[in-house]
Amino acid sequence: KGSTFKIYLPAAELAAPDDPGDGEFLRRGNETILLVENEPALRELTQQVLERSGYTVLPAANSDQAIRISSIHPGQVHLLLTDLVMPATNGKELAARLRPLRRNARVLYMSDFPAETMMENGALDSGAAFLEKPFTPEALARKVRETLDQIS
Repeated sequence: KGSTFKIYLPAAELAAPDDPGDGEFLRRGNETILLVENEPALRELTQQVLERSGYTVLPAANSDQAIRISSIHPGQVHLLLTDLVMPATNGKELAARLRPLRRNARVLYMSDFPAETMMENGALDSGAAFLEKPFTPEALARKVRETLDQIS
């Protein structure tokens, strides 16, 4: 006639939505980010997190769409945030194709695979900005800000 389930979770204090939990202040931004992610749900969620952090986001589902958006966008693109593993063109190839269009754009790669694995197979260069999935909204905001603030 039915079941009853009781789930007991440990008590925890609620943190404010913009609080990373360790007392660190997350700086907001106003830069433009070209977001390339082939998974629609993750692309939408990432876009929402970045827009809540003050960024303008240009979402693209694949490399061809990213090139098209970048070529028609009249303003500056400060950051390319791209998945490393995508159908057709990977993130590293996309960054190389975008370099002539957006010379000053920084690049932040993300992947389900660890950085070490991506470096071993040549998909990621040593020292490249990288964010491993899954990530929290705070980790995303922190890594984006860190990548944008890097001194050339």
